[in-house]
Amino acid sequence: MTMISRLWHAFWRPLDIWLLLVVLALLTVGQITLYSAGDRSMIKVEAQLFNFAVAAVAMWLVASQPLPRLMSLAPPLYALGMILLLGVFFFGETSKGATRWLNLHFIRIQPSEMMKIALPMMLAWYMHRHEAALRVKDFVVAGVLLALPVALVLKQPDLGTAILISGSGCFVLFLAGLSWRLIIPVVLLLAGGIWYVMDAPRCEQVFHKYQCTRVQILIDPLSDPLGKGYHTLQGTIAIGSGGVTGKGWLQGTQTHLDYIPERTTDFIFAVYAEEFGLVGGCVLLVLYTLLLLRGLAITLHATTLFGRLLGGAVTMTLFTYAFVNMGMVSGILPVVGVPLPLMSYGGTSLVTLLTGMGLLMSIHRHKSLIKFS
Repeated sequence: MTMISRLWHAFWRPLDIWLLLVVLALLTVGQITLYSAGDRSMIKVEAQLFNFAVAAVAMWLVASQPLPRLMSLAPPLYALGMILLLGVFFFGETSKGATRWLNLHFIRIQPSEMMKIALPMMLAWYMHRHEAALRVKDFVVAGVLLALPVALVLKQPDLGTAILISGSGCFVLFLAGLSWRLIIPVVLLLAGGIWYVMDAPRCEQVFHKYQCTRVQILIDPLSDPLGKGYHTLQGTIAIGSGGVTGKGWLQGTQTHLDYIPERTTDFIFAVYAEEFGLVGGCVLLVLYTLLLLRGLAITLHATTLFGRLLGGAVTMTLFTYAFVNMGMVSGILPVVGVPLPLMSYGGTSLVTLLTGMGLLMSIHRHKSLIKFS
């Protein structure tokens, strides 16, 4: 074997080809849609290609690491994320009424994105350490580890990211064997609490005013069609106007007449659905389904509890991303600012998503019948 072939083999070895192919297919669809959403400008397309290059390096580096090393990184990564979130709480930059960024002078970061990876890693590490005899006490400790970063993110406020972080942690707890006797009362309590605060005066005592408004707009978007309900109405109009086969690439009227807000980021699905219709939407759902099935297959064949919990959390968090985004764009969920995975423009979310793909690839590659501690 020549030197070049050895290097080529070493480069491809950490990567899972099936996972990579679906990721590339979604990114390609995303770039095609982004070009249309950006009014045929290459500026954001080229910027997203750069974001992908950075994210791909992160994915490859994570995929190359053996699981014991990733597991050892979980506590310090979680601790660093909490320190940075506290830094945002005390010293963060405020923009558009939210304090989500931390300026370190040489770089400006959003620590909440780190917690989407750090939290499930930490919970999987904790559960793995107590695998021999998981007790209610262990789930309580895990719940505290989950609640701390979620509370800080909600304080920013950033409801969308808080949902994703809490979802990733809850998936770990569920896969670790949390009893339905504990899950059902909590779900009922949350449902009852949400129903109770639906009344506007009570809602604003618990949540921020804009969050209450979003829920009220979900129920009746026509109550403020040119204001708070504008996003929801224009998203549903664009999706409906696409019909079965769509208006054609670059032919979306809602898109190119600037009716769709945030069309390169949170509402890119409305652009895609308008131009490619129901058929295109089904193709997109098939691609996401293939990604989820591959992730679940990797999780199923993981030979350690850490690998199974982390793989399942990463996969189901990806599902949450897609479900929440498509739900809010189509008007069945409130607008919470969640990007469509591998489609929406943005570097931070793309790095986070591909880092998650790297974790799945590492779990698949570094199978071991020996449980590590």
